Amino acid sequence: MPRITIIETGLVSPQFRERHGSYPQMFQRMVATSDPSVACDVVSLANGETLPDPAALDAILITGSAAGVYDDVEWIAPLEAFVRTAHDKRIPTVGVCFGHQLIAQALGGTVRKSEKGWGIGRHVYRIAPDNGLIDGETIAVACSHQDQMITPPASARTILSSGFTPHAGLLYANGTTLSVQPHPEFTADYAGALCDLHRGRAPDALIEAAKSSLTEPLDHATLGGVVTRFLVHGGS
Repeated sequence: MPRITIIETGLVSPQFRERHGSYPQMFQRMVATSDPSVACDVVSLANGETLPDPAALDAILITGSAAGVYDDVEWIAPLEAFVRTAHDKRIPTVGVCFGHQLIAQALGGTVRKSEKGWGIGRHVYRIAPDNGLIDGETIAVACSHQDQMITPPASARTILSSGFTPHAGLLYANGTTLSVQPHPEFTADYAGALCDLHRGRAPDALIEAAKSSLTEPLDHATLGGVVTRFLVHGGS
């Protein structure tokens, strides 16, 4: 069974960590829900750890982060090089939120802070037909982001989209790289806590609408299963 190496690029706020866990712990719960036999390792760039050789890894999952991919953070350029190597060597790789944007930037896409403001709460995304990974017409998943990928890399196909986030999910032509903007690892409770964290940064009306949206059904298990299967089975 392949091992998934989770690259931790952000830290959960201390006030939330005890109740909700770290981002790697959230992903480990997500993976275990889909396939309890899968083992996960963690490399924490956010805590100063060094990236391994991607060629030595079975599968890679890059987490979200409060950082922007365009920020002057010392590990971003090495992580981009890491992604390019993994992509070239066809190591199954998935990025979520920051990871989604980082992979896109590393492979030729454009990311910036969006003039649309914050995307928070439950968002509904259209599913591209015949994408080979996700069935159905729409999927509802919690998100928390202000940055967006504006122009995807030429090698990527958009498989999830919405009016707010036109490129919310990308599947790359190499068949072993996938990325999504929303968070299948989040619980509704944690997504709601993040809404409250944005008070003073986002309009109150947006925050209240986002929190209310989280009482509606979420398809986190569906997308989490897609991500897990993609990593375990090499994108096939």
